[in-house]
Amino acid sequence: MDNLILSFLLILVTSKGVSGATFTFVNRCDYTVWPGILANANSPRLDSTGFELPRQTARTFQAPTGWSGRFWGRTGCTFDGSGSGSCQTGDCGSGTVECNGAGAAPPATLAEFTLGTGGQDFYDVSLVDGYNLPVFVEGTGGSGQCASTGCSTDLNLQCPTELRSEDGSACKSACEAFGSPEYCCSGAYGSPSTCRPSVYSEMFKAACPKSYSYAYDDATSTFTCTGADYTVTFCPSSPSQKSSRDSTPMTGGATSQDGVAGADPGFTYSGSTAGSVPGTGSVPVTGSGGSGSGEAMLTDGSWLAGLAMGDSPRALCPSTLMTLSTLFFILSYLFL
Repeated sequence: MDNLILSFLLILVTSKGVSGATFTFVNRCDYTVWPGILANANSPRLDSTGFELPRQTARTFQAPTGWSGRFWGRTGCTFDGSGSGSCQTGDCGSGTVECNGAGAAPPATLAEFTLGTGGQDFYDVSLVDGYNLPVFVEGTGGSGQCASTGCSTDLNLQCPTELRSEDGSACKSACEAFGSPEYCCSGAYGSPSTCRPSVYSEMFKAACPKSYSYAYDDATSTFTCTGADYTVTFCPSSPSQKSSRDSTPMTGGATSQDGVAGADPGFTYSGSTAGSVPGTGSVPVTGSGGSGSGEAMLTDGSWLAGLAMGDSPRALCPSTLMTLSTLFFILSYLFL
């Protein structure tokens, strides 16, 4: 009997790792962003490989344990009624909203993840392929270091002329701009001991200290967490949000000011028993920790500004709360 109970407890404690992670994409920019998703080899495709994310909206996806891949934001996109078109920055070359296994054309800010199989997740925000918009990552409900990371600075405003894209919508890496081995960490410069930071990568690092600035910038740019869900935010500290840095972040287990369980004060959640909005692929959501995919409208713009400094409070995700409640019930039964 005792062995059976211990086995059940072990299943409860490890269930979060088995289910993978929920990714929530939030658009705080004052323009529409079209996120792209590229799974690494041997990782399954998520519910979408590219989608439209209007300003002040969010959408969630569930990723299985062991999944690895990258996310980025495409900007300046034009798609027709059939979904055909292209983007000014971060275009994946598919000719459609869905990227269908294609990656971002540089320059593009990348958020990269490897989910553990019962162990640590690894994640980073990379400027190695250049920069096109601010991106920030925060984990919630996990254990370990779980530091926030990303680049909230608008590097397009301070991009050197020699790195600036023709229309000023993105900032190239020195590798893309010049193609020299010392900037690309290739050839004779293809190792950590020979490829050193350049004046350009140091500029990126000064503006975004937690982001990868060149290929071997691992020590200060790779972060770990166990059993977390993740929020990927575009434009986390847009000009209209800079005065709200001490607000509470979105968490899947929170209760809103309206008393709706799983909702957040900064969101207006809409539901429909009939299904999703035609043609959008979105479904109603009740929090950032849910499975599947969906969209929610942001209304007060208050909580994400604090993420840029990595000082936002954390909260337990719903699955963690359920696990703790179940453990408490079982232990009470055993010792009463």
